[in-house]
Amino acid sequence: MFEAITAGLVLGAFSSLHCIGMCGPLALALPVQHLALWQQRVAAFSYNTGRIVTYSVLGLLFGMAGRTIYMAGFQQWLSIITGIIMLIFIVQYYFLRHAWQPKWSQKLNAIVQQLMIRLLNKERKSSFLFLGMVNGLLPCGMVYVALASALNFSKVESGVLFMAAFGAGTLPLMILLSIIGNRLAFSVRRKIKNAVPYLMTIMAFILILRGMNLGIPYISPVLANAPADAINCH
Repeated sequence: MFEAITAGLVLGAFSSLHCIGMCGPLALALPVQHLALWQQRVAAFSYNTGRIVTYSVLGLLFGMAGRTIYMAGFQQWLSIITGIIMLIFIVQYYFLRHAWQPKWSQKLNAIVQQLMIRLLNKERKSSFLFLGMVNGLLPCGMVYVALASALNFSKVESGVLFMAAFGAGTLPLMILLSIIGNRLAFSVRRKIKNAVPYLMTIMAFILILRGMNLGIPYISPVLANAPADAINCH
């Protein structure tokens, strides 16, 4: 559990650098100008809490899938294959500039954007929480990395805690962004964005190393085989 929470917080903290460039403009576009200062802070917190809720639900789903794979005894190969797929995506998208997107991702993106437009047009304070929940469904490379990691946990609760911690790790910088607004220099945002593929590459190699059972604590621990069925002596 501690490993899942720590890893999620660290990945979330680094991912928040990416969030500034990708989700930052949306966070700054929240219709809060007419609200009092403390209400603006509450709205920003509600919006980001909504993202954490969605990430936790996704962690539950992927944690359940990971548990099934673990019970089937394929977790080691899954970790290696996931890392390789991530490396292929990174080379294709960031270095070869082939912005290919599967049809399901395009449809999801269109649906999510429509929902977000509807919520942005509403003036209810509760809309900020739901807006954050919907935003958590937007196609995002760093979220994919986090979900791939959650899929490689052997316990469902570890997947949930990992994704919740991932969202919590993005919270401080996103809240800070809502406070300082557009005062963050564009050059800084660009440098942050350029660092994203290298961070994703590190995570991909960690997943590959994790599946290789090298006995390295935290990075490549020995993955236990799926537990056998209990023997009933009665």
